[in-house]
Amino acid sequence: MAKKLKFPRVQDVVGFMNRVAPPALAESWDNVGLQLGDSAMEVRRLLVALDPEDCVIEEAIAREATLIVSHHPLILRPLQGVVASEGTGRRLLRAAQAGTAIFCAHTNLDRARGGLNDWLAQALELQDVAVLQQGNDDELFKLVVFVPSGHEEQVSDAIFQAGAGNIGEYDQCSFRAEGTGTFCPGAAANPFIGEIGRREAVSELRLETVVPREYLTRVLQKMLKAHPYEEPAYDLIPLRNRRSDVGLGRIGRLFEALSLDKFARQVAQGLGTEKVRVVGSVDRTVSRVAVCGGSGASLIGEAVRQGADVLVTGDIKYHEARQAQEKDLCLVDAGHFASERVMVARLAQVLRDEADNQGWNIEILEAQGESEPFRFV
Repeated sequence: MAKKLKFPRVQDVVGFMNRVAPPALAESWDNVGLQLGDSAMEVRRLLVALDPEDCVIEEAIAREATLIVSHHPLILRPLQGVVASEGTGRRLLRAAQAGTAIFCAHTNLDRARGGLNDWLAQALELQDVAVLQQGNDDELFKLVVFVPSGHEEQVSDAIFQAGAGNIGEYDQCSFRAEGTGTFCPGAAANPFIGEIGRREAVSELRLETVVPREYLTRVLQKMLKAHPYEEPAYDLIPLRNRRSDVGLGRIGRLFEALSLDKFARQVAQGLGTEKVRVVGSVDRTVSRVAVCGGSGASLIGEAVRQGADVLVTGDIKYHEARQAQEKDLCLVDAGHFASERVMVARLAQVLRDEADNQGWNIEILEAQGESEPFRFV
C-alpha cells in the first residue's frame, strides 16, 4: 500500500533539522533555530538558502515557499526594535507580512557530523576525512541502566533510536553484564515484578552506552518510556572523552599530491567561484588538506598541529596570512560565500530524503538569487 502523503508543519521540519544539526553544537555567541513564524503552520514549499537576505525573502514569496531554512541567522544579536528602515527589521516585517517563517542552522551545522564542513570536504574530493578541531570534553555522558532480563532489547532499541550509542563510525554501541537487582516495593508502589512489602531479587542486566549532550533529554525520555519498571534505576555519568565525530573544520588528503596553484584552481572550480586568494610559494606541493567553511583562520594552529599542508577557508586577514607563512602553512581563501554555498544543494537533498522517509507532501527548493557580494576587477 502506498504511503499516504501529508503536509508537514514548521515544527516537523524544525524537529528534523535539530537532529541534523543539534542546537547544543552551536557556539555560545550564535543564535540558531526558528527565528520567525508559527511552528504549527503547514509547509508545502520550503526554500534552502545561505543568507536570509532581501532577495531570498522575495524569492521565497514569489515561489510560494512558506519556510526559509538558511545557514546564517537573520537575528544574531538582541534587537532594539523592528523598523522598516533598518535591514533586519525590514526583512522581518516583509517575511512576517507574507507569512514566511525563517529557521537557521549556523555553527551547529558547521560542527555537526555530516554537516557543512563534511560537505565542503566532499566537494574538494578529500579522502580519509576526520574532524579538525574536536568538541569540548563535556559533551558526552555514560548512561547505565538496569533492566530485567528479557527486556533489554526493547530498552536498548529505544535509546539507540533516540541518539545514544554512537562511537565514531559505529552505532548501537553498548556493554551488557548480568547481575542481581534487589528492591522492596512500598505501600504506594505499583511494581512490575514482586509484591508490596516484600524484598525481591531479580535477574537484571547492566546496560551501558554513551549519549551526546544534545540527545540527553530525548534518550532519557525514551528510556523511561520503554523500561518496564515503574522506577528504573539508572546512572548518568559525565565523561571527559572528546567526541571525534563533531567539531570545527575537517582534515583529509588528496587522492594525489598537487602543486599549490593547481590545487587552488581545483578549489575555485569545485566551489564555483571566479577567483581564490593563495598564501604559499608557487612551487609548493600539497597533499594533506584542512578545510573550514566561512571564517576559519582560528584553525591555522590546529591545521599545523595535525600536519596539514594547506587550509581552505574564507575571510583571511593580512596578519592571519602572515601567521600562516611563519608556520609554513599554505592557505586558499575561497571567500565566505563560496566556501559555504555548498550547503544549499546538500541540505536540500537531505531534506528531500527525509520528506520521502516521512511521506511529507512538500517541495524543497534551492535559492537561485544569491550571489557573491564581492566583485572582482
